[in-house]
Amino acid sequence: MTRASDTQGHARGAMLSKEGLPDWLDPVVRAVETVRPTQLSRFLPPADGAGRQSAVLILFGDGAGRTGRGPELLLMERAGSLRSHPGQPAFPGGALDPEDGDPRGDGPLRAALREAEEETGLDPSGVQLFGALPKLYIPVSGFVVTPVLAWWREPSPVGVVDPNETARVFTVPVADLTDPANRVTTVHPSGHRGPAFLVESALVWGFTAGVIDRLLHFAGWERPWDRDKQVPLDWRA
Repeated sequence: MTRASDTQGHARGAMLSKEGLPDWLDPVVRAVETVRPTQLSRFLPPADGAGRQSAVLILFGDGAGRTGRGPELLLMERAGSLRSHPGQPAFPGGALDPEDGDPRGDGPLRAALREAEEETGLDPSGVQLFGALPKLYIPVSGFVVTPVLAWWREPSPVGVVDPNETARVFTVPVADLTDPANRVTTVHPSGHRGPAFLVESALVWGFTAGVIDRLLHFAGWERPWDRDKQVPLDWRA
């Protein structure tokens, strides 16, 4: 008899492929395969299954050919009118729809691609999914998030599709994310402190910055930086 978990694993495996990835992504692939949930965040999904299932797309591209800036990550800035995380830089993503499929199978993979296409206009046929991190939790919004890792094998034009959802779409060179000069600690009005990045005229903080921070660390790309350098969320004021 085939167990349900086996079936879900096969479905997920059918959408994931490491074939043909560039060598510089090897450390990221190893990190995705070995990292444990508690190494990524102290906020993990509720044991009772509560929370809205969602997914984000962490899309790596080879900017050397497209922008000449080397490996890069795709980000977007959420519209300031949104109720959830307004104006905040983030990975493309959102809640799972019923047509995405089983949240325990390939549903998060399909959702990450679908949401990225809806928010940035990218062509999903040029995106190669190669892994998924453990599910994490965003307490303020109640989302259970699966970070899906991908390689932008065939880059396509991207931009704002719906101004009511997205303020802008941009890429950030990995070199800028690892540059100690761009790394800061944000101070939330609640007193919470977390890693952040001052890149592309944006302050990347919160969940997105936390995932990037951990990926850089476990991929071995992190460089020593001044954790005492603090920036308030209203840093532009």
